[in-house]
Amino acid sequence: MRKIFVFLFLSFFGFAQAQELNCSVTFNTDQVTATNQQVFKTLKKSLTEFVNNRKWSDQTYKGAEKIECSFFFTITTYDADQFTGTLQVQASRPVYNSTYMSPILNINDKDINFGYTEFQNLAFDQNSFDSNLLSIMAFYSNLIIGVDADTFALEGGSKSLENALNIANVAQQSQIKGWSQSDKNQNRYFLINDMLSPAFVAFRKTMYEYHLKALDKMADNPKEAKENIKIALKTLSQIAETRPNAYLTRVFFDAKADEILSIYTDGPKVDVTEVINALNKLSPTNSSKWGKISY
Repeated sequence: MRKIFVFLFLSFFGFAQAQELNCSVTFNTDQVTATNQQVFKTLKKSLTEFVNNRKWSDQTYKGAEKIECSFFFTITTYDADQFTGTLQVQASRPVYNSTYMSPILNINDKDINFGYTEFQNLAFDQNSFDSNLLSIMAFYSNLIIGVDADTFALEGGSKSLENALNIANVAQQSQIKGWSQSDKNQNRYFLINDMLSPAFVAFRKTMYEYHLKALDKMADNPKEAKENIKIALKTLSQIAETRPNAYLTRVFFDAKADEILSIYTDGPKVDVTEVINALNKLSPTNSSKWGKISY
């Protein structure tokens, strides 16, 4: 389905095969006083090549089909080749018949810690655990591809999400924070396990309904698109009925809250009573935003 949305661009970029991701990697080192800032430049270059030059799936992506994403590291400590900090992972996908890129992921991972020596070889095998940094990068690369595919076809990203699950399962053996089910209920382990759990199947269905059946109709029929977003929110509500405050519900709104606000405060008016009620139940932490939606 993704090919439909980029067909017009391919005439300009050609039909050469390309990898899946067009990723930017950034390091914020304001909180560290390391004298060797060059190591961050080297690491940025190496990680950018690691993500963008690797073939992560068996799907063929053309140049203009690459998924736009970013990895933003904030390093809080750096000592003797050991790094700790946080990582903001963001990804977006194109909306049909528009120049708009819709955010599909916006995850703040607070459990980032890894060892790295400048110029070390970044070799990765998803069936073994050798580097926490590479496992994290590979995990999120597969997650991005899987979530993106889910927005074009119902559960279309299963294979990539299963790859992410395998990486998480192998990394668990390291007992490094961020991978274990005993750490907390909002880390990488729970993120991928929930996405593939039958108990949370409504999340993936919501991603499909929201994007392919709603956003991608926005240019041609904005009223219908807004009505279809209501349907997608009803689907997401199935999770809240049995698991209020679920991690995946938060994941959805971390990416979509601003976009939903923009959709319902612009363009043709529709009845938003039901939408506002659903939004306040699903994401009360964003109630100030929902309050800006006019009836």
